[in-house]
Amino acid sequence: MSEWFSDLRAKIILDFVEQQRYLFIVNGLKVTFQVTFGALIIGLILGAVIAVVRVTHDQLKEEDSGGVGTFLLKIADLICRLYLTVIRGTPTLVQLLLMYFVILSSPNISKTVVAILTFGINSGAYVAEIFRSGIMSIDKGQTEAGRSLGLGYLDTMTQIIMPQAIKNCLPSLVNEIITLLKETSICGYIGLNELTRGGDIIRGTTFDALLPLLVVAIIYLVIVMFFTWVMGKLERRLRESDIR
Repeated sequence: MSEWFSDLRAKIILDFVEQQRYLFIVNGLKVTFQVTFGALIIGLILGAVIAVVRVTHDQLKEEDSGGVGTFLLKIADLICRLYLTVIRGTPTLVQLLLMYFVILSSPNISKTVVAILTFGINSGAYVAEIFRSGIMSIDKGQTEAGRSLGLGYLDTMTQIIMPQAIKNCLPSLVNEIITLLKETSICGYIGLNELTRGGDIIRGTTFDALLPLLVVAIIYLVIVMFFTWVMGKLERRLRESDIR
C-alpha cells in the first residue's frame, strides 16, 4: 500500500509540480470560462432576438395583416429559419474550423475571440428555440392584457411575456450552459489552450494519460454539479414565489 501511495505521489509531482505543469490546467480553465461565458452572452442576446422575430411573425401570420412591416418581418423570419437550419444541422467542430481557417483567418484576431464568436453563434440557435418554446407556453391572454393596458408590442413582450418565458425555460437554459461548457473542449483543434488541451499537453509531456485527463474530467464534473445545484436553488425560489 505504501508503495502505491509513493508511486501516486511521484506521478502527481511529475504531472503537476515539476516545471509548474499545473499552470496548464489553471490557465486552461480560465480560457474555458472566458469562452463559455462570452459565448453565453452572445447566445442569449442572439437567441432572444431570433425567438421574438419568429414568434412575432407567427402571430402576425395568424392575423393575416399586410404592409411593408409584415413583408420585412417575413424576410427576417426566413433569415432566422435559414440560420437555425444551418447551425443546428452542421457539427460545432466544422463551424469552429470554418470560422478559424476561412471566415476569421486574419492573424490579428485572437483564437479566444474566434472561439467565443463561434460558440456564441452556435448557442444562439439552440437558445432561440428554448426561448421560443417558453414564449409559446405563455397564454395569449397575457399579451392581450398587456395591449389592453396601453403597452406596445415590444413593451408587452419585454415586460410581461419574456420574464415568464425565461422562468419557464430556465431548466433548458441551464442545460444549454452545461452543454456549451463541455463543447469548448474542442477548441484545441484551433490551438487554443483551454482546459482539455491543458491536460493533453501534460499527457504529451509526461507520457502519463491517467492523472491529467482524470483531473480535467473531475473539474468538468465539479462545474456541472455546481450549475446543477444553482439550478435547483433557483427552481425552489421560483416555486416559493409562485406560492406566495
